[in-house]
Amino acid sequence: MEIDPTRMCELLVGLPDIDVIGVADPVPGRLVVVVSPREVRPVCGRCATAAWVKDRREVDLVDLAAFDQTVTLRVVRTRWCCPRLRCGVGSWTLEHPDIAPAGHRLTTRAGRWACEQVGRWGRSVAEVADALGCDWHTVNDAVIAYGEALLDADDDRIGTVRALSLDETLFVREGPWRTQRWSTQMVDARNGQLLDVVAGRTADAPARWLEARDPTWRARIQWAVMDLSGPYRATFDTMLPHAVQVADPFHVVKLAGAKLDECRRRVQNETLGHRGQKHDPLYRCRRLLLAAEERLDAKGDDKLQGLLRAGDPKGEVAYAWHAKEAVRFLYDIPNPDLAGRYLDQLATDLQDREFPPEVRQLGRTLKRWRNQIVAWHRSRASNGPAEAVNNLIKRVKRVAFGFRKFRHYRIRSLLYAGRPNWDLLAGVTPR
Repeated sequence: MEIDPTRMCELLVGLPDIDVIGVADPVPGRLVVVVSPREVRPVCGRCATAAWVKDRREVDLVDLAAFDQTVTLRVVRTRWCCPRLRCGVGSWTLEHPDIAPAGHRLTTRAGRWACEQVGRWGRSVAEVADALGCDWHTVNDAVIAYGEALLDADDDRIGTVRALSLDETLFVREGPWRTQRWSTQMVDARNGQLLDVVAGRTADAPARWLEARDPTWRARIQWAVMDLSGPYRATFDTMLPHAVQVADPFHVVKLAGAKLDECRRRVQNETLGHRGQKHDPLYRCRRLLLAAEERLDAKGDDKLQGLLRAGDPKGEVAYAWHAKEAVRFLYDIPNPDLAGRYLDQLATDLQDREFPPEVRQLGRTLKRWRNQIVAWHRSRASNGPAEAVNNLIKRVKRVAFGFRKFRHYRIRSLLYAGRPNWDLLAGVTPR
C-alpha cells in the first residue's frame, strides 16, 4: 500500500515524470498544485557542453477540476544556458507536451477535454470555461488548436464519396449595412457527413477545394447534388465533368411555389392597388395556395376556389397554382424516361403566351435545368442530408451566439458535424 504522501499526491495529479512540491488552497473553491518536471541536464545544441541552470520561474496552467474545485497547476520551469560565453547560444526551456504544449494556458488533458466537450457534445465555450475556472478566450483557443490538430491527424475522415452535395449557409452579417457573408458546405449526400466548409457561395472556393482532392477520389463521385445554383453548376461542370448533376427536388418545388407567390402579389397590386391586407381575398388564400392539393379537404378546396374567383379576375393566380401542382406531380412519376417526357412537355406548355409572366419564367427555368431535374429519378439523391448538416451548423452558431472569424466557424462546424475520429484526440498535440 502506498504510504508516502508526496507519492500519493503525484499519483493523484496523474502526470508522468513530475515531482509534487506542494498543494495549497489560497482561494475557496480553487486548488493550487505546485509541481516540477523531472529533467535530465541537457547539453548545448551548438557546442555539446553540459548546460547550467540560469533561473527558474513559475507558470500557472489551468487543469481539470478535482474534488469539486477548480485546479491550477503551478509548474516550476527551469531555464538553461550554455556556460561557455563564446558559444553565443541563449537560454532555453525544455518543453513538456505531456503537461502542456508551448504557449498554452490549459494543460494537455484539460485542452483535450475542453475540445471534446465543445466540439463533440456541443457545449458552449462559456460553460466549459466556467467549469475549468478560466476565461472564455483560454478555452476557445484550446478548442480551435486541438480541434485543428485532430482534423489534420484524421486522414481517414473523408472516405469514398458517391454523391457530393453543395449547399450554402449564412456565416455572419457584419458592418453598418449588415452585409451578408456566406459559406459553402461540402456534404456526403448519402450519409450526411460534413466534409468541409469554405468561405463564400461562388464557384471559386468549392472548385479550389475539389481541385485539392486526389483525382482518384473525385473520379469516384457519381452524383453531384445541388439546388438551382448557377455557381455550383459551374463548379461541377469544371471539376466533376463525369458526374451526373442532380437538382434537389425540394428547391424545384420551392421555386414553383415562389413563382406562384410572386404572381399572387403582382395581381394583388394590379387589382387593388396595395399590398395584401387581411380582408383581401388573395391575401387570405396565400397559405392555401402553397399547400399541397391532396392535403386540402373539401372545405379548404371550396374556400380556395371562392377566394380565387373573388380576387383573381383574369385567372392568372389559378394558372400559377396549377403550374405549381404540375411540378409537384413530376416527382410522383417513377419511370425516369416517362418523367423526362413529362417535363419536356410541361416546360413547353408553361412558356405559352397565355400564361402569366411568372409561369413562363418557371417554364424557362425548368427547360434550362431539365437534365438535372430528371436525374433525380435515377439517383434519388437530394440535398436533404446537406440541409440536416446546415441545421447542425446553425445549432453551433446559436450556442456560440455567432462567429466573427471564419476559421473558428469552420473548425467548430467540422468537429460537430464532420464526424472526426475522436479516439485520435488522446494522441494529438497542437502546433
